Amino acid sequence: MKNFTKIAIATAAIAVATSAIAQPKPEAFVKHRQSAFALMGWYFGPMGAVAKGEKPFNKDEATKASMLVATMAKLPFDSFPAGTETVGNTGALPAVWSNNAKFKELATKLATETDTLAKLASAGDEAGFKKQFGVVGGTCKACHDDFKKK
Repeated sequence: MKNFTKIAIATAAIAVATSAIAQPKPEAFVKHRQSAFALMGWYFGPMGAVAKGEKPFNKDEATKASMLVATMAKLPFDSFPAGTETVGNTGALPAVWSNNAKFKELATKLATETDTLAKLASAGDEAGFKKQFGVVGGTCKACHDDFKKK
């Protein structure tokens, strides 16, 4: 019986410690989402120059940048849990939480549209890439218009 009690106490202690470790602080969520958005912007800029005709289309560069953006587009949206609305220097509007269904819909659309952009780039479809870049930009703008502070 004494061993069972010790095992039960040890198991409970590990469970409490694990749940404490597994739950990041609100500031970490804000940092995570801001980092993902910053990286998307980092790779989005050069693709914009290609889409505007300011820089020549390079299949390898476009593929790399668009695949990274497609990956990043899937990362930030789980980092908006309740309790992070006013943490740190967040650019998120309260609508992220009050109209979360639309926010998630736009997040899903962004993931889909960036995947399409990456496929067009890897196929070497310059015209399709340029057109799709505009679609992705419009998706970003739709989210910024409703869910990001100006």
